[in-house]
Amino acid sequence: MAITAAQVKELREMTGAGMMDCKKALTATEGDMDKAVEFLREKGLATAQKKASRVAAEGLCKALVAEDGKKAVVVEVNAETDFVAKNEKFQGYVADVAAQALNTEAADIDAFLAEPWTLDTTKSVKEALAAQIAVIGENMNIRRFAQVKEDNGFVASYIHMGGKIGVLVDVETDVVNDAIKEMAKNVAMQVAALKPLYTSDSEVSADYIEHEKEILLAQIQNDPKESQKPEKVIQGMIQGRIKKELKEICLLDQVYVKAEDGKQTVGNYVAQVAKENGAKITIKSFVRYETGEGIEKKEENFAEEVAKQMGK
Repeated sequence: MAITAAQVKELREMTGAGMMDCKKALTATEGDMDKAVEFLREKGLATAQKKASRVAAEGLCKALVAEDGKKAVVVEVNAETDFVAKNEKFQGYVADVAAQALNTEAADIDAFLAEPWTLDTTKSVKEALAAQIAVIGENMNIRRFAQVKEDNGFVASYIHMGGKIGVLVDVETDVVNDAIKEMAKNVAMQVAALKPLYTSDSEVSADYIEHEKEILLAQIQNDPKESQKPEKVIQGMIQGRIKKELKEICLLDQVYVKAEDGKQTVGNYVAQVAKENGAKITIKSFVRYETGEGIEKKEENFAEEVAKQMGK
């Protein structure tokens, strides 16, 4: 039978569930409103949607590496509070998400959410998430995942602050031993600590450089002393500042945090380890996830929240 827009609207108002979920429920129950409500409740979707307006900006990043080290994944799963993020049930769920993401063929998060949940193939990943929301009692979100493969070497991982930051590093190498694995972990720790934007300066686009030059030129022009300098000197100043900035945002050009002399770059450190182990090593790329980055957190006044809960 055909499901009307009016039926979908009615079910949505009754349950707070999403439009597509309501349509799916009505189709599955042949338009029976009561059964459709039960359908949504059983899948946890009604509960989940009512919580969806809450901001989920806490949570965990979890990394998982395949046994042979050739493939790894990092996922970010969000919850509303740090309290839930530390909950054993939530942490177990995040580990399950990482296990599925390690072997997924999904190209993006929407495709991942639509695929069958490995632990219960009668549900999609999204439906299993909704069920977890109903159990845990907070809005949750599988925000993103990144899968890295390296056939000619291995992928290193590092988790910082119990899941606040998750890092993967793609290491191409013809020798794999404990010393090189330790080097890779140190590089991953560098990524976590110093937050580079690029692996090397070769990745930096010409547009980015030009944009930075424009900003630097404007800064100089707004400075009464510096703006009086000859054009050649000004261009030299801009080039020098660009070079300094690239050393801060490009991983291999950053000063290695464990450098004894305080000068050795990450690139030089990698080259040193390669030489000591008779290896050819290339740090090809990295992934760095920080829990909640870019999510606008809703600041709640605790006293107001308590009053609201008590109906005052």
